[in-house]
Amino acid sequence: MIQIVKEYERAVIFRLGRIHKVSGPGIFFVMPIIDKFEKIDMRTITIDVPKQDIITKDNVTIIVDAIVYYRVVDPQMAITEVENYRYATSMLAQTTLRDVLGQMELDEVLTQREKVNEDLQRLLDHDTDPWGIRVTSVTIRDVSLPDSMLRAIAKQAEAEREKRSRIILAEGEQIAATKMRDAAALYDEIPVAIRLRELQTLSEIAREKNLIVVTNTTDTGEMIAMANATAKRKQ
Repeated sequence: MIQIVKEYERAVIFRLGRIHKVSGPGIFFVMPIIDKFEKIDMRTITIDVPKQDIITKDNVTIIVDAIVYYRVVDPQMAITEVENYRYATSMLAQTTLRDVLGQMELDEVLTQREKVNEDLQRLLDHDTDPWGIRVTSVTIRDVSLPDSMLRAIAKQAEAEREKRSRIILAEGEQIAATKMRDAAALYDEIPVAIRLRELQTLSEIAREKNLIVVTNTTDTGEMIAMANATAKRKQ
């Protein structure tokens, strides 16, 4: 009998129950009754891992689903070493996902996606290697959290923002206090500077027509002279 397999397929031929050879792609011959064969798809296969309820290391329940990409590299081993390599790979992906994420804390799962994907791919590839299967990639598609945990994370983020704002405000107060200390030292060295600053403040206040400024000084003449000198310099 003449049989044909496509470019991406291979045929594992059994003769009287024993492995005879692996044929394909193209035409091959089998003997009726004596030979039987099974086709193996050599293309990359995608497994949609169902959503798994997982308890992390810090006792948080999360719902995770993932996608696994693998391909058969040895058709003979895929037929003889495991009953159903597709089903076996799918079940192994589910258990490995639960085992790996169950040993991690929630923050690690959320922030170290690439590391988790690499760990899953390495473990799956190691376990499926005796089956003639190579896992090429594993990707965690979604991580769902319960509503109570989402509210807790939102509160944590809000507290973190409040903390940063308070730190920025305190740093601003520290800088302002340092500048005021330097200004006070300068006024102490040059007493007339504080008088000029006082006159400038009075001038700014006088811009408001609805304000009355009452001053008390022991040397009005000196202040007037300083004000006149300041006005001349401005002119």
